[in-house]
Amino acid sequence: MGLIRILFLADTHLGFDLPFRPRVERPRRGPDFFNNFRTALEPALRGEADAVIHGGDLLFRSRVPARLVDMALEPLKAVADAGVPVFLVPGNHERSRIPYGVLSRHPNLHIFDRPRTFSLMVGRLNLALAGFPYVRDGIRRRFPEVLEATGWREAAAACDAVMLCLHHCFESARVGPQNHTFRTAADVARHADVPPGITAVLSGHIHRGQALRQDLQGKRLATPILYPGSVERTSFAEREEIKGYLWLKLRGGGPGIAPRLTWEFVRLPTRPMVRLEIAVDGVGPEALTHRIREGLAGLEPRAVVQLRVKGRVTDAARPVLRAAALRAMAPPDTIVQLALDRHHKDRGADRHHEERSDEVIS
Repeated sequence: MGLIRILFLADTHLGFDLPFRPRVERPRRGPDFFNNFRTALEPALRGEADAVIHGGDLLFRSRVPARLVDMALEPLKAVADAGVPVFLVPGNHERSRIPYGVLSRHPNLHIFDRPRTFSLMVGRLNLALAGFPYVRDGIRRRFPEVLEATGWREAAAACDAVMLCLHHCFESARVGPQNHTFRTAADVARHADVPPGITAVLSGHIHRGQALRQDLQGKRLATPILYPGSVERTSFAEREEIKGYLWLKLRGGGPGIAPRLTWEFVRLPTRPMVRLEIAVDGVGPEALTHRIREGLAGLEPRAVVQLRVKGRVTDAARPVLRAAALRAMAPPDTIVQLALDRHHKDRGADRHHEERSDEVIS
């Protein structure tokens, strides 16, 4: 008998909306991502985890200041310093590599910088962690060869179980308010390419936490594919999603009995996201200001608000929709983003708040 406890998180996107030299002082979402990252790691710092696995997209993009890299690695190094091994998959936002290479110098920090397999021994239970960095081209075609390059089969012969760590999309994963289902694109891996000798696939990249247990035809998968999701909402396409991380427990079954894996989703606090529609046809500046204030007043604290204007804005009322004016009307810690249609953009409205409402960081 034996037990291995794994804290699994992914898609922290540290540095998102966190400029070091902001041109405008306004509430930012960047600290939310760091706060949830640190909150998720607290159990490991308390000694409640035997390992931490990060499924990729630690950072929000590949080229970032060294200062941000240090800030992102500090919580992971604190876990490693506490004696808990950390395993990190480079994601697509890191362009399949972790910058500056500082992780490689810590004995308890392990990077899947190439297809490889690490061993995790806890008590008498030996777990192989196979994995590879994000494959930027044709994972559907290349998955079997990249998986074999990890050497997982050789490791499996000496281990009680094997888990595959990566940052990719699999068939039947779902995202967005319309429940888009991934199927056959070149960047979607096949369930059938996961060998039965693998106990579980632990993956980042999909921001909605979910456990894939069935294929596209409804047949039960031999190997569960687990996504913890992102630690915070990254766009309005995720506004209804619960964010968090996964607790995994692998229990040894004794001689001749395969270990048993269970998992639990742990919820993290997230800012509420609200779409607020305002009718603007023929409305003057005073009336428009009143409508916006009235709409903002009834929202939860710390909300992220997408203000969607319906109709044509008069020239007199246009200054009310400028970024500075909206910030002045919003309650403290409320973030207001203005969603404009093509007509309003062509008229030269303030571009500070413009965004695609369904844009997703993935």
